[in-house]
Amino acid sequence: MALSISAVVLLAIVVFLLIRKSGLKGGHAVVCMLLGFYMASSSIAPTISEVTSNVAGMIGGIKF
Repeated sequence: MALSISAVVLLAIVVFLLIRKSGLKGGHAVVCMLLGFYMASSSIAPTISEVTSNVAGMIGGIKF
């Protein structure tokens, strides 16, 4: 659960910065948000969740 909250916060910051600095329109951000909601209820949602967890695990396993 902590990972999903962190990912949401990170993605919200990225969208905010894209709106402010890169000229992303608010309407485009809303369309992307709606796409995310529809993908979350689709059959591909478990695959996306698994890939996200695996990538986070790989990043967390990197030793500096």
